[in-house]
Amino acid sequence: MRDNSMSNTHDSPPKSLDIIQPIKQHFDEPLTLACGEVLTEFDLVYETYGTLNADRSNGILICHALSGNHHAAGYHIDDNRPGWWDTYIGPGKVIDTNHFFIVCANNIGGCSGSTGPANINPETGQYWGSHFPSLRVRDWVSAQKRLMEFLHIEQWAAVIGGSLGGMQAMRWALQYPDALRHAIVIASAMRLSAQNLAFNMIARHAITTDPHFYQGHYLQHNQFPRHGLSIARMLGHLTYLSDDLMGDKFGRELRTGSFALGIKKAVEFQVESYLKHQAAAFSSHFDANTYLLMMQALDYFDFSRDFNNDAIAAFAHTRAEFFVVSFTSDWRFAPERSQEMVTALINAQRPVSYINIHARQGHDTFLLPIPDFMQVFSAYMLRVTDECR
Repeated sequence: MRDNSMSNTHDSPPKSLDIIQPIKQHFDEPLTLACGEVLTEFDLVYETYGTLNADRSNGILICHALSGNHHAAGYHIDDNRPGWWDTYIGPGKVIDTNHFFIVCANNIGGCSGSTGPANINPETGQYWGSHFPSLRVRDWVSAQKRLMEFLHIEQWAAVIGGSLGGMQAMRWALQYPDALRHAIVIASAMRLSAQNLAFNMIARHAITTDPHFYQGHYLQHNQFPRHGLSIARMLGHLTYLSDDLMGDKFGRELRTGSFALGIKKAVEFQVESYLKHQAAAFSSHFDANTYLLMMQALDYFDFSRDFNNDAIAAFAHTRAEFFVVSFTSDWRFAPERSQEMVTALINAQRPVSYINIHARQGHDTFLLPIPDFMQVFSAYMLRVTDECR
């Protein structure tokens, strides 16, 4: 293991991909979920970038985080901004579409086109709502495996994910050990800490106690628990940022009002205005039941549960080479959690590379164009590229 603060700069990233058209794939074969319930059919919406090579060895699967979706790169025709990882995916970028065929799917239970709570349950003709089955990370991996088979890919060159996406990469390595050559796990953990579980409980409580929640069946009442989801999102977003970043960006600057004596106008800090804006934007497009499902899957994930909580035994079952990345200012998924993972991999005699990158931006660092991260990530992806030639 090594902790490295790199100082080299990275060139300006190349241009984005052209207009991207999402694809919806319907699957008729039933999918049995970890909870025991069965989806008799389901849709997955996904995007692809780049071209699959002749021996179909250059496929990369990108797994999105809690509030992410399939739109990882490029622009949709009506987009004002590109996909959530556009800085990293594209021609000449870290995950180079000149060399890789990249797939990113919206997980089942999502609200961006894949089958989820805001869809109609074909057996009842009503919105799924809170009757949508409980999900675990392994269920997403099982659905992604169906997509992999549909695309006639036998082995991913790499499965890559940050945060909850990193848990999916770990689960891929455990559930289908021969189906990937590299597992790239960024700002993640083998299980949530008690503090993280507590944050998620508060967020769930905010949503489910909103008077417009209607026990999860708000769509049937033509309602939406916007207030509760906004609070949940503000709490979540707060944990993704570092104290340093918030201090640099907002400090104690005022948005409105004044502390001058005799001024009656209410004071609003810039940070308050920022969180309200983020919450309003998020609650205008994200489904509350999906947010609950994603948090539940995050809570339930425990990489070594099936191995008597022995992480070494669990990793001994894997075959992929691991690349693990953490960030010094990430207190939601602290570097210690990544280091626990790496120690278990080493003791399981599995190949692993690890770096703890000095960054001030907190958990969301993996989504940002951080030069040190881009440089070390690019270096690792060159190794993956060489194997596909």
